[in-house]
Amino acid sequence: MNAYFRLMRLDKPIGIALLLYPALWALFLAAEGLPDLKLCLIFVLGVVLMRSAGCVINDYADRKIDKLIERTHNRPITTGEIHPKSALILFFIMMMIAFGLVLLTNALTVQLAVIAGFLATLYPFTKRWTHLPQFVLGCAFAMSVPMAFAATKGSVPSEAWWVFFATVVWTVIYDTMYAMADREEDLKIGVKSTAILFAKFDRLIIAILQLILISLLLIIGLVFALKLEYFFMLFMVLGLMIYHQFLIKKREKNAYFKAFLHNQYIGMSVLFGVIFSVSY
Repeated sequence: MNAYFRLMRLDKPIGIALLLYPALWALFLAAEGLPDLKLCLIFVLGVVLMRSAGCVINDYADRKIDKLIERTHNRPITTGEIHPKSALILFFIMMMIAFGLVLLTNALTVQLAVIAGFLATLYPFTKRWTHLPQFVLGCAFAMSVPMAFAATKGSVPSEAWWVFFATVVWTVIYDTMYAMADREEDLKIGVKSTAILFAKFDRLIIAILQLILISLLLIIGLVFALKLEYFFMLFMVLGLMIYHQFLIKKREKNAYFKAFLHNQYIGMSVLFGVIFSVSY
């Protein structure tokens, strides 16, 4: 069981947090206050299942290259602890359970969930043929936003797409930081990423993306008429971004990972800002 626990990355819940925050942003914004408890449970459980399923299909797709990378050579499929067919069965079981949860909502949410499932399954394979797998991952993660609006309102209003785009940009930022740690090894084995695409301009492009993210978060505050508390939290987000730039400036693997992990506080800050703005 420990091997399956590690395969689903339940020992590393950071991925759950990074996927969950945008879903919670959207649920509170769509409800314009406290979201329905049933929907909250559906989305929280769905996030855990989808993130776990995503990790399983990622390790299945990377089973031959994980052994070539120091950080991943001990993953359960690569070491032989779990057979690839068993991993696929687990993946399909979790996807079916997640789909069952979505069936408790409405038709539009189900349709959006199909797109989300397709993107989540596609993502691990994109690193073979494009330098933008982080963008695909961002779109997969961001699908929770229109799903949350659809589940709450029965439709996806135009302003919801600002939250979607913010989630995509944020995901590209932190997953590029994550990929920077593996860049040298990825270059040797032919795996593609935005970290390789950005090359020596990585910090500059990440800074530009951070400015775009702040701009999108400001627009979200305006289109949803959020209160001053939300905009105050954006100052904290800006401070966190500056700190992340300081970390990746060191050009060290541990610093890249620390910046990646620290992004959870950006998601948390935005969530607190949204909750403080819509809770009264």
